[in-house]
Amino acid sequence: MQVDVLNIEGKKTGRTVELPEDIFGIEPNDHVIYLAVKQYLAAGRAGTHKVKTRAEVKGSSRKLHKQKGTGGARKGNIRNPLYKGGGTIFGPKPHKYDLKINRKVKDLAKISALSYKAKDAAIVVVEDINFDAPKTKQAVGILSSLNVADKKTIIVLSEYNDSLYLSTRNVPNITTTMLADVNTYDIMNADVLVFTESAVNIFSDDQIVAEA
Repeated sequence: MQVDVLNIEGKKTGRTVELPEDIFGIEPNDHVIYLAVKQYLAAGRAGTHKVKTRAEVKGSSRKLHKQKGTGGARKGNIRNPLYKGGGTIFGPKPHKYDLKINRKVKDLAKISALSYKAKDAAIVVVEDINFDAPKTKQAVGILSSLNVADKKTIIVLSEYNDSLYLSTRNVPNITTTMLADVNTYDIMNADVLVFTESAVNIFSDDQIVAEA
């Protein structure tokens, strides 16, 4: 799959990059995408919810009245769950929501998400962006030139760029991340993926062999 490389003004540079079919052109698997997104959202849950049982609430442990002969129901102490201020029966307790997913499943989910974006023509490749210092106005101008400023966009870099990260940090709907850190949820949640040219080159066979 050939994609034009644009400059920071949104114009074609005359160069193209090849997006590998085995990453951007497979038949997406919806179920593994569901599993990966579910795991991501579950990992964000604190799981600290808790209520007090009758053993933990304050109150006397004195038996309210004798067991038999009153004509009423048997009662223990004031911490009985049936009384106001008493403990809670079968209430929530702290626990983790983590889900385990095999690495191959997670990789397939990410590839499926990338293939969806490729099919929707929601991938833009731009030449590497370098700022000497954080410049939010200039960053917004570049995104406007690429026609993505009003869309939920992820800028994918080959390596961390502090100036670009700080330039886009306060821009709504814009996220800057490294290729190694992007996940299935981020991809599916975005309207457009903006890859820098150096980030896309990582997908090339020569680059993969060199890194191995």
